Amino acid sequence: MEKYKIYAILSPILMILEVVTDIVIPYLMSRIVDIGIANRDIDYIVKVGLLMVLSAVFGMVFGVLSAYCGARAGYGFAAELRNETFKRVQNFSFANLDNFTVSSLITRLTNDCNTIGQVTMMSLRMAIRAPFLLLFALIMAFKINSSLAKVFLIAIPTTVIIMFIGLKKARPLFLKLQTRIDRVNAIIQENLTGIRVVKSFNRQKHEEGRFEERNDALRDLALEAISIALLVSPILNLIIYSTIISILWFGGQQVVIGSLGGGELISFISYIMQVMMAIMLLSMFFMQFLRGSASMQRILEILNTESEIKEKSNPIKELKDGSISFDNVSFIYLKSNEKTLKNINFKVNSGEILGIIGSTGSSKSTLVQLIPRLYDATDGSVTVGGADVRDYDIKSLRDQVAFVLQKNTLFSGTIRENMKWGNENATDEEIIAALKHAQAWEFVSQYEDGLEHRVEQGGDNFSGGQKQRLTIARALLKSPKVIILDDSTSAVDMATDAQIQRAFKENLGDVTTIIIAQRIASIQHANRVIVLHEGEIEAIGNHEELMKSSPVYREIYESQQKGVIGE
Repeated sequence: MEKYKIYAILSPILMILEVVTDIVIPYLMSRIVDIGIANRDIDYIVKVGLLMVLSAVFGMVFGVLSAYCGARAGYGFAAELRNETFKRVQNFSFANLDNFTVSSLITRLTNDCNTIGQVTMMSLRMAIRAPFLLLFALIMAFKINSSLAKVFLIAIPTTVIIMFIGLKKARPLFLKLQTRIDRVNAIIQENLTGIRVVKSFNRQKHEEGRFEERNDALRDLALEAISIALLVSPILNLIIYSTIISILWFGGQQVVIGSLGGGELISFISYIMQVMMAIMLLSMFFMQFLRGSASMQRILEILNTESEIKEKSNPIKELKDGSISFDNVSFIYLKSNEKTLKNINFKVNSGEILGIIGSTGSSKSTLVQLIPRLYDATDGSVTVGGADVRDYDIKSLRDQVAFVLQKNTLFSGTIRENMKWGNENATDEEIIAALKHAQAWEFVSQYEDGLEHRVEQGGDNFSGGQKQRLTIARALLKSPKVIILDDSTSAVDMATDAQIQRAFKENLGDVTTIIIAQRIASIQHANRVIVLHEGEIEAIGNHEELMKSSPVYREIYESQQKGVIGE
């Protein structure tokens, strides 16, 4: 709230001033009736009437300014909270991200932060207005006629009990409501991301049914929650009007006998309305506050989540070289009891090309994700450049270890902007050189606008192979000491794949290259190849050695050779 503290201070002060004007107006009105009209004093009526008008004008000004300050503070706070939450998510490790669904994070960063902003604004205005209005109106009511004011001894406790019961029933519903929003967002995200698959399989009706089910569940819960407020409101109105009727009955009798002025009775009823209105405002505030507390609880789950990846106090800033060593490394995912990787041991010299192959589910991707500390090893140690990866400054480590993930992601913008993710200071010449090494320049150069060619969200206007080549080029621009290609050439043809490998060998002589591949042809040229099987190293060696020593490698090779011959 630091940026908006002046607004957060001014909003309640202005709100209190508006309440004072609201309290003054009924009192002035009673003076007009009991003194001005009773004595037929036109000057007095005009003078007090002008005071009423001024009070109303000042009240309006105070109210508008209070609303403006409250909105600036409330939604400013929400924006800052959203920024901090987004920063925390950016610092999450992969293990942390495994604990939150994307749809849930989206809901928390949008819907939950907006709700908290609304509650903050209401806290600065409604939560200030209601108690002060209640207090001042009660004081004025008791000042006018303490015997009539005793009606509040019944009306207020009854109202509070009804509010408490309503809020108690509403609280768990508001907690569930945000989870239902998560579920709706999840199916929207999943469906829109895979809309082409949905259409190609003609499953629109099926998806509409799934969406309708979750949407209806959200609607039903929202109606159940709002029905409590709908039930509480008329009950509170019943109490208000019952109180007014009681005051008219007993107050009217006092007016008849002359112990209470007609103007005083009118102002007393106005104060009753203000007291009961204040209680209703508090009811509305607490209803919204419950929803806000549910949202804040969900935001705090993110803010209180510490990254699994911890940095040491004086981390190493520079990688000496691209050498890599795994020393008896094992890894277990959170919420799992089984080892995904078991006793992994190998060394790679700087500048070597290492291939990794294995059946689906053999944990190839998990193994290489330990190198840039996307995950931390459960047991053992991973060293890069002669030092344990846990001793490095994370930014420095990841700047020197370029990673092309299995799922290729491009961001909306231009090709140039996407390439500058690898190096924000890269020149066009450097970008073109990287595109050439990745065999991407051959199609980028065909565009009339070249590097300014538009990239749609997710890179949907490029083929799978083109996206892979662009992401490889982006990684090369980092000028890393280690580059990891996680099955990053699976969508390119074998001729282009061979050209990429040749370019790597010719231009990245001092860069350690790790290639995960499904095709043996993609790693056949490697200095050594690791064969993974069920999270363990089944064999390690060059192509010729593995053909003799590894049944798994030989089986993969022979099945792929049969496929090529069959074609």
